[in-house]
Amino acid sequence: MSLTSFFARNGPSGFGGGSSAEQVTSGLDLAGRHILVTGCNSGLGLEMCRVLRLRGATVTGAARTQEKADAAMGPMGAAGVACELSEPASVRAAVATLNDGAPLHAIVCNAGIMALPERQVKHGVELQLFTNHVGHFLLVTGLLGRLATDGRVVVLSSAAHKNAPAEGIRFDDLGAEREYGAWSSYGQAKLANLLFVRELAHRLEGERRATAVHPGVIATALARSMNPVMQAAWALAGPLVLKTIPEGTATQTWAAVHPGAAALNGEYLVDCNVAKSSKLGSDRALAARLWEVTEGIAARV
Repeated sequence: MSLTSFFARNGPSGFGGGSSAEQVTSGLDLAGRHILVTGCNSGLGLEMCRVLRLRGATVTGAARTQEKADAAMGPMGAAGVACELSEPASVRAAVATLNDGAPLHAIVCNAGIMALPERQVKHGVELQLFTNHVGHFLLVTGLLGRLATDGRVVVLSSAAHKNAPAEGIRFDDLGAEREYGAWSSYGQAKLANLLFVRELAHRLEGERRATAVHPGVIATALARSMNPVMQAAWALAGPLVLKTIPEGTATQTWAAVHPGAAALNGEYLVDCNVAKSSKLGSDRALAARLWEVTEGIAARV
């Protein structure tokens, strides 16, 4: 437990920044629940899959390759599927595989990349925005037909969404040709994750729900793309100010399976409680425009 987590207080949900994924699922019987988790092979995704299996859920873990997915899920007696989020063909192949299976009670969009030191582009879109947002958009919208009548979609955003450019999403420069910053581009991608949830929540019918999560600041493999100096600082700060992986996994796990989160829709969650996002993160018009633009990207890739 870090010092930050030690001093964290529980909120209205009964949980807080010091809670772990095991704690927020204590006493739950998830037998009969089928949950998809992207980024299953390390960090938060791996821990979430472990805890869900511990509580009896059927879990499918998605990773960039079938080998990585199998290596992570095999020891748990669970299934793995290849889903490289930056490659639409891989995402669509995963969708086709999963659409042949049982209904999904939760889709957890956990995978992502962060703070690439240099600009990279896929299909005309800056890579962080494409991987974190467009890839998950393709996955989730492709699987909505398999989402259970009370199913939940949980998307990892971040407090870093507040570092997005002033206009929020640079629709006139999606490839970051005019300007690229590692953190501002990451912030834009995380804002897109949040806006996706805001719009999806209004499109879901019945008891199906969507929420966005800030997991906290955690020392995971997500930092692998940072420059060496930042990676070193990240590692040194860990014991004092960063959440542990079990703590970082708590909010997304709570959002996906806990009865206390069943009625939440379109909310931004921090430390297992509803939180306030930036003004841009609550902009419905911006969310609707992003959805429309992303549909256009999806249609051409």
